[in-house]
Order: sequence, then structure tokens, then C-alpha cells
Amino acid sequence: MLAAIQTRYPALWPWIQLMRLDRPIGALLLLWPTLWAVWVAGDGTPSLTVILVFIAGVWVMRAAGCVINDFADRDFDGSVARTRERPLATGALSAKQALLLFAGLLVLALLLLIPLNRFTFYLSFGGAGLAILYPFMKRFTFLPQLFLGAAFGWAIPMAFAAETGSLPAAAWLIFTAKVVWTVAYDTQYAMCDREDDLKIGIKSTAILFGDADRLIIGVLQALTLWPLWLLGRGLDFGWPWHLGLAVAAVLFVYQQWLIRDREPAACFRAFLNNQWVGLAIFAGLWLQYLLR
Repeated sequence: MLAAIQTRYPALWPWIQLMRLDRPIGALLLLWPTLWAVWVAGDGTPSLTVILVFIAGVWVMRAAGCVINDFADRDFDGSVARTRERPLATGALSAKQALLLFAGLLVLALLLLIPLNRFTFYLSFGGAGLAILYPFMKRFTFLPQLFLGAAFGWAIPMAFAAETGSLPAAAWLIFTAKVVWTVAYDTQYAMCDREDDLKIGIKSTAILFGDADRLIIGVLQALTLWPLWLLGRGLDFGWPWHLGLAVAAVLFVYQQWLIRDREPAACFRAFLNNQWVGLAIFAGLWLQYLLR
């Protein structure tokens, strides 16, 4: 479908690229933990309204995050091999157009929240603030991935607020896992651009970790599974949940093998592999509730 749009409506293609609708990996990495939260908050039978709102919200807010990220990086992307063809770097779209699109996506995200409670609506402003803040952190800290994790994970407390009207310990265990996991996989992503980022002065955990990058990613991957194990223990989950975590652990080992030589293409494959980590954990969670 996207190929047909590119051929028949070429004027729309830069907008699709700016929102990364042609590259769904980021939305999937945001979607799976959001669904973990929705299912746990709903005790295995979440409201259909909540499911639909949060699935749509994931795609809208991921698109908004990509737009503001490219706006913030518009003067740098042309110097990085992987990003030099982005619409703002090539001049296909202007900074003003990007800001108007970003504002429109935020309005759409707020409209999606109309069926939900007021607590969820108020929490959404925290997520919007994190989405705006993250792209600019690359100039000031070597830990922008930490801010990305918080931005990506903010849908988790929102899901609990929507389903339960509260923020129990389970919400923060899932949120913690998501933040730590994001730092791990976005470091893999940043390893692809490390040399270019050093030249242009962009900061990242890949630069901060240096030669210890693989070791620290491994520690972060283990720390991702720890709060999820605690979650299962607290909710008295059985073998389906632990099977999902075990599959995720095997995938993490595979990713370590991929990044063993720090070759950019292999690091990018490791980053992409994380979509299966999220799916494995959700599958274990879904099966856990199905068989209870």
C-alpha cells in the first residue's frame, strides 16, 4: 500500500517518511509494552475502548515523536549516512511544516482520549512533555536514551489510569522494565551511528559506554527481565509468563551475538530483533490469562 502511495501520490511521501509510517519498528517497540500494561491493568480482559485508544495512540504519538525528533535534528541529519535522506534534511519539507504536523498529531492524540477518564487525560501531558524534551537531550547529556525510555514508557501508567483509575506497583514495574529495555535497544541503534555522532557532537549512550557497550547492554537486558519477573511473582503468574520471559532472554543472547563485532548493520539487526522480545512477552502474558 505504501509503495502505491509513493508512486501515485509522490507529494505525500515526504510526510509519510517524516512520521516513519514506512518504518513501523518504532511503533511496535512502543506497542508491545503498552499492551502488557493494558492487559495487566485489565486483569486479562481489558476494555475494548481502552485497547483501541491505546493502539491508535501508540501510532499517533510515535509519529509525533519522529516529527519533533527530525525537527530537532534537521541541521545534523544531513551529516549522518543513515539519516541524510530524511525530508527535513533534504528540504522536501520545511521546519514550519514539521511543527504544524507535530501540533496536529498532538491534537489528534488528545482527541483519542475523550472516551477515557480525566486522570488519563492529565497524565497525557507528561507524555507530550517527554516527547518534546527527548530530541533535544542529545545536545546536553550522554543519556538521551533514558529520556526516550521514559517517553516511550509513559503510555504504561496511562493505561493503568484508564483501566483502574490508579497507579499500582505493577504499573511502575512495567514502566521500569520498559525504560531499561529502551536504553538497551536504543544503544544498539546508536552504535550504528557512533562514528558520525562523534564527528558532529551528538551525544548517546553508545558513546558514553565506549568499549563496555556490549557488557552494559547485557546488564540492561537482564535488568529488563528482573522487574517483569517480580511482576509475575506478585501476580502469581505461572509457566506461560515465565516461558515468555525465557524466550525474551534467548533473544537477548542472540542480540549479543549479533553485536559481537559492533558492525553497524548487525547492530541494526539486533535493534530490530527487539520487536520479537516484546511480542514474546506479550504472548506469554496473553496465554497466562487465557489458561488461568
